[in-house]
Amino acid sequence: MAEIPFPQDLAGSPRYLPIAEHGLIGDLRSVALVGTNGTIDWYCSPSFDAPSVFAAILDAERGGRFELAAAVPARTKQFYFPDTNVLITRFFTEDGVGEVQDFMPVSGEESHVEGRHRLIRRVVCVRGTVPFRALIAPRFDYGSDAHTLRVQDGLVLFESPKLSLALTSTVIVECDGRDARADFKLSEGETAVFALDQVGVEVTPRGCAHAEAEHEFNATVAYWRRWLHQSRYRGRWREMVHRSALTLKLLTYAPTGAIVAAPTTSLPEQLGGERNWDYRYVWVRDAAFAVYALLRLGFSGEAAAFMKFLTTHISPGCGDGSGPLQIMYGIDGRADLPERELPHLEGHLGSAPVRVGNAAADQLQLDIYGALIDSIYLYDKWAEPISSGQWDDVCHLVDWVCDHWDQPDEGVWETRGGRKNFLYSRLMCWVAIERAIRLATHRGLPADHRRWRQARDAIYRRIMERGWSERRHAFVQYEGADVLDASLLMMPLAKFIAPTDPKWLSTLDALTEDLVSDSLVYRYDPQASPDGLRGDEGTFSICSFWYVEALVRAGRLDEARLAFEKMLTYANHLGLYAEEIGRTGEQQGNFPQAFTHLSLISAAFNLDRALG
Repeated sequence: MAEIPFPQDLAGSPRYLPIAEHGLIGDLRSVALVGTNGTIDWYCSPSFDAPSVFAAILDAERGGRFELAAAVPARTKQFYFPDTNVLITRFFTEDGVGEVQDFMPVSGEESHVEGRHRLIRRVVCVRGTVPFRALIAPRFDYGSDAHTLRVQDGLVLFESPKLSLALTSTVIVECDGRDARADFKLSEGETAVFALDQVGVEVTPRGCAHAEAEHEFNATVAYWRRWLHQSRYRGRWREMVHRSALTLKLLTYAPTGAIVAAPTTSLPEQLGGERNWDYRYVWVRDAAFAVYALLRLGFSGEAAAFMKFLTTHISPGCGDGSGPLQIMYGIDGRADLPERELPHLEGHLGSAPVRVGNAAADQLQLDIYGALIDSIYLYDKWAEPISSGQWDDVCHLVDWVCDHWDQPDEGVWETRGGRKNFLYSRLMCWVAIERAIRLATHRGLPADHRRWRQARDAIYRRIMERGWSERRHAFVQYEGADVLDASLLMMPLAKFIAPTDPKWLSTLDALTEDLVSDSLVYRYDPQASPDGLRGDEGTFSICSFWYVEALVRAGRLDEARLAFEKMLTYANHLGLYAEEIGRTGEQQGNFPQAFTHLSLISAAFNLDRALG
């Protein structure tokens, strides 16, 4: 629980908090980011990929925000209510201590009223007296839609053309045209409640009195603890592993079983750079890896929900050169995710452009088939047998991979510099076929074994012959190259090569020399291997955890444990990670990122098992 200095008052707050200075709350439909200063500066309603209501993290002036903090100088501490996703921000003032309890009610996925989306902020004075100040300033549709404000039956209604919200409060709220404000003082034991609800034709406004807020708080706490109790992990890093699991659960969309890559858009990979992307969608690769991590801990329900998402919402295409699957989909399974820029928003700390949608949806990335079929194989092994219909889909995908594995693609990192014969893509095509063969053999399922084995073996030989550089004594990023790529760390993890094979150990040493900086791992060198984008980026956190696993499997346990412990120090005060780590240890990119948290779980599990 880290202590963070707080500015003198709300007016003196910095325009932008660092990305890492946030916690996450959610209701399995959407999330909100809550700053250590008590401000909600990212919230989309009613779903992850809906337009924002609060987006001050992307534009301090035009994005909208919900401030709630002590109205006098204070120090703050932020932490999660134990074993939950209920967030508490404490304010330590000269005359007392107060806290804001932030949560989005959830008591069970099936009991969630359709269309009811609620955000509750409960303020409690725990010692002395504390004055508080609130500002509720929504800016609809990424700050582009005007709205009106009116008071009706004690509720403040914010109404825009596409979305309306109702604010209820147990303290007096004043309105100034389009925003609502409140100034109030609490003494020890007193509370105040603010609740923000989506309203519409089918969802009528309702209040949120103290008793209801207490009930919702207790029900939400009980839900998260009940869910986490399913975890089978009892290892050395239980707190960090469980926080990662709770974070992955927050990134699931309960109505469909989708798992988003991150709940934010356009948080920069480099301040002032153009590497700003929308991650609020279902990457087949990321979600498949998340299934693996959750299954490892015993959360089979989330894996089953994702399998249902695949079966219900994703239909493999006819199998042309672009592939039977897209690399990503909307949380409802939609395939059309057009990318556009929002020039009226300045971007986090001026890092433009702000983008919504993602043009990478149209890329060819062959590795997704390996990630997906591996997760299906593990689901069948650890959870429950897949259905005959699901096996038919697997066969369709594997047959396509057998025909198309040797074509160039954009690769796992979604480069925009043209297609290449990436080694990682070949590796995961091998995984797709190899896992399908294992599954067919284990279950006695019908398969074209001869064809599949021929393709699998051809891929293996191709990687060994064309993916190896005699000059570098290492496997390389793409055929004919001499540059390295951290995705190669997956070679022993995917069981393609023995973790103590001389060729692999030589590759591991080369990766350590070229791409590792004090345990932190860069994806690749964009100067040596141009990716079609300007600027640099930080170290990629999933690669750092892959590095830990590779060291574990190579038997270098002391190095692995030190690298893992160092990575834990780069988490924020709540144990959350963005996509990347900057040169001075700052979090960069969309936050929090599923990729990082699922790889932390895997690294902790395997390191703990190796240490005994």
